[in-house]
Amino acid sequence: MTMVAHDIMAEERLRAERAASGADRHDEVWESIHMMAPMPNHEHQLLVGRFTRVLGEIFFDSEAGDVVPGVNVSDRVAGWESNFRVPDVAVFLKTTRAVNHDQFWSGGPDFVIEIVSPHDQTREKLGFYGAIGTRELLVVDRDPWRLELYRHDGDALRLAATGSVREQHWIESRVLGVQMRMQDGADRPGIDVCHVASGKRWRV
Repeated sequence: MTMVAHDIMAEERLRAERAASGADRHDEVWESIHMMAPMPNHEHQLLVGRFTRVLGEIFFDSEAGDVVPGVNVSDRVAGWESNFRVPDVAVFLKTTRAVNHDQFWSGGPDFVIEIVSPHDQTREKLGFYGAIGTRELLVVDRDPWRLELYRHDGDALRLAATGSVREQHWIESRVLGVQMRMQDGADRPGIDVCHVASGKRWRV
């Protein structure tokens, strides 16, 4: 359902209420259009937490980069609040060309993870992420379960590899030096993560 509010006071009151309750932490602004996102469900949050923990062990612990669960990413510095996205997980390597402005980053992360939820607009964000120079992006779809790895080709983010429980093959992030594959699990498919250089593995 789409709601259009022409009542400025009602709009301001709603935004203030969401800010006060913390419900706006996943909201985004797309070219001055406020996109109000619902709170992610339990499974979504578990995936974000586990990906953050695993990638943090690889990159943050070795001081090779920062791994952030939810961060404002914009294509501009002045007026950044008018156009930003909030990826589920973002990796900024020490060599990143993105710039940290504390409240937000300008420029694309080196690696982004977006977890699909019902009725969200994950794939509509690909153009934005490509335009700001995001090097790779992993989409984790849950209906049906599927991995999609997008890689920047110098022009835009293009689909580079896919994975599913049926396929069960590794897909590799060239940027991170990490392989991932989907495997059968008790309650849901598990996602195996392998750090190529060390050979260490985790299950997300």
